[in-house]
Order: sequence, then structure tokens, then C-alpha cells
Amino acid sequence: MRDTAITGSKETLTRGVQAAVQAALAQAALPSDAKVTYLSAGMITSNVGLCEIPHVVAPAGINELAAGMVQQVIPEVSDQPIWFVPGIRNNDGVVAPENVEKMDVMRGEEVETIGAIVALDIRGPALIIQPGSHSKFIKVDADNRIEGCVMTIAGELLDVITQRTILASSLKHQFANEVEAQYLLQGAHDCAAVGLARSCFSVRILDMFASLSDNQKANYLLGAVLQTDILAIKNSKALNISPDATLVICGKKILKNAFEILIKDDAFFTGDVVVIDDNRPSLSGLGALEIARVRKII
Repeated sequence: MRDTAITGSKETLTRGVQAAVQAALAQAALPSDAKVTYLSAGMITSNVGLCEIPHVVAPAGINELAAGMVQQVIPEVSDQPIWFVPGIRNNDGVVAPENVEKMDVMRGEEVETIGAIVALDIRGPALIIQPGSHSKFIKVDADNRIEGCVMTIAGELLDVITQRTILASSLKHQFANEVEAQYLLQGAHDCAAVGLARSCFSVRILDMFASLSDNQKANYLLGAVLQTDILAIKNSKALNISPDATLVICGKKILKNAFEILIKDDAFFTGDVVVIDDNRPSLSGLGALEIARVRKII
């Protein structure tokens, strides 16, 4: 889809999706002409995807998502219809600088959230934490509808800082490979006190004058960057999280562990913390299937 945005052509995307479909059919030992129900969600429903469909306006749950599904035949991918699940946006008001912090959008995280609700039998209100290159924080209301979301680019910041700044040599271009809580928390505490920019440069100071391993320095930086996400969770007007809300943490193991440590260290959070098991099936797949069942597609 990045190629689509750059070139204006969907050819690369279409070929990639077609190849993925054929690979999935082969893995399932199905012939290419087998009767299959195709479900799709995420950025593939955006203006740089295969089928652009509008966001559903929050609050929206499984029923609203099912009602908003669209089917389309894309011959370059398959001669059978593909069902697309819409994304969700926070509101339908006019966005301006003075209220932009309340606005956010998602495409793909909604099916993962529905999957988490179903798999874990979540009862809202709750906050679903999905860290990654774009970290997403999704508020679920008492009726298990998605009430709103907040996104940050914490993962991208971590990548740029580690690979393309003066800190690259101090970190040897490496991210943390396992969590070391002492250094993770110190980075977070320093960021909360003096900000991200100063905390980042402290990594270089540690490299010059302290005897820390590369992983310990990387943990300090990880803590500093993720602390900005913790601040977003606590202070965002798009979420308005209460301290006793249940927090459900998804994603890669190291990021899940890091968020769990930071949240449990913060006196603001008093609710239950649930960490998704690494061995669970794809939450996105589970969510898409549940939405399709409500729509009576399957």
C-alpha cells in the first residue's frame, strides 16, 4: 500500500494480495476454484487499499461493524466476492487544532479488538493496548462497543532514534532483545521528569560513562519512548480512561512485557491487567469471523 501511495497504482498491492490468497489456498489444500468466503480488514479498506469504504463512527461494536461490511469482486484477486470490514473513527464532528487530540481513526485494530473481546470474554469498560510501529489504544465501553481510540507512532520513533540518530552507535543499531525492568523503569521515570528529548540523549551519556550492556541501554530508551504512550493513555481526551479500567495488552512479547511493567509501576492504574497469551490464534482472524457470523456471511 505504500507503493500505491507513492505511484498511484494498485498493481503491486493487487499482485501481493493475489499471491497471499493462492498461498493460503495451497496451505489449506484447496483448489484455486474452491468455494471460499473471503474476509478482509485493515488498510486494505483505505484509499490506498483494494476497496475504500468509509469508517463507522464510534461508538461501534460488532453489530455496527457487521452492518458496515461491503462485498466486492476484484477479478485480479479472485472471481469470488471479497467481504471488507470497515474501520472506525472517533467522531463525525469538525476537526480543528483545538480539538484534534480527541480525533483518531483505525483500520484493522477493530477486528483484533473484537477478537480479544470474544477470546477473553472481556466485559467493558476496558482498554485494549496494541503496541507496534503505530501503537493503538482502544477504549471499550460497558456494552463492549469501541468508544474511541488513540494512536501514537512510538514504534516508529524508537526505530528512527535507534537507527538514524547520534544514538545509533551507542546502541549498535540494536533494540532491546529482552526486558530488564530496572533500566526500562529508569528510562520511563526520567522521561516523565525531563521529557523524551533529554532522556534520549542520556543514552549517549550512559554509553560514554556507565558500564551498561547494549540491552540495558536499549531498555532505558524503550522505557523513555513507551512512557510517552503511558502519558497518552492517562491524559488523552479521546479515551478518558478511569484508573480502575481493565487493561488488555496484545502484541509482541517484549512490548507486552514492557507495558505490563510500566503500567503496574504507575500508581494511576488500579484495574486488572490482562496480557494476551503468545500462543493464542490470531485475534484479527477471530474478530473477522465473529463479525461475519453476525452478518450471516458464514
